[in-house]
Amino acid sequence: MLATVAFVGLVAFIGAPSALADGDRDCQGRIAKADHKLHEAEEHHGWNSRQAEHARHELHEARERCWKERHRWWDEDDHRWHSDRDWDDHDHDRH
Repeated sequence: MLATVAFVGLVAFIGAPSALADGDRDCQGRIAKADHKLHEAEEHHGWNSRQAEHARHELHEARERCWKERHRWWDEDDHRWHSDRDWDDHDHDRH
C-alpha cells in the first residue's frame, strides 16, 4: 500500500512540470500568433488602421490571459518571459 501511494505521488510530481510547460507553450503560442497578426495588419493596412487596432486589442487579450493563468507573459520581440505586468499596448506603434 505504501508503495502504491509513493508511486502515485511520484507520478503526480513528475506530471506537474510537464503540465506547467504545456501551459507556457500555449501562452507563448497565443502571444506569438497575436503579435504576428499585429505586424501583418500594420504592414498591410497601416499603423493606425482599424485592423491594426483590432490586432493590438487581440495581443493585449493574449497577454492578459497569460498573466491571469501563469503570472507571466511572453515577449515575442525580445524572445523572453516577463514576470511583471509591464507590457505596453502600443509597443508596436512606429510613431
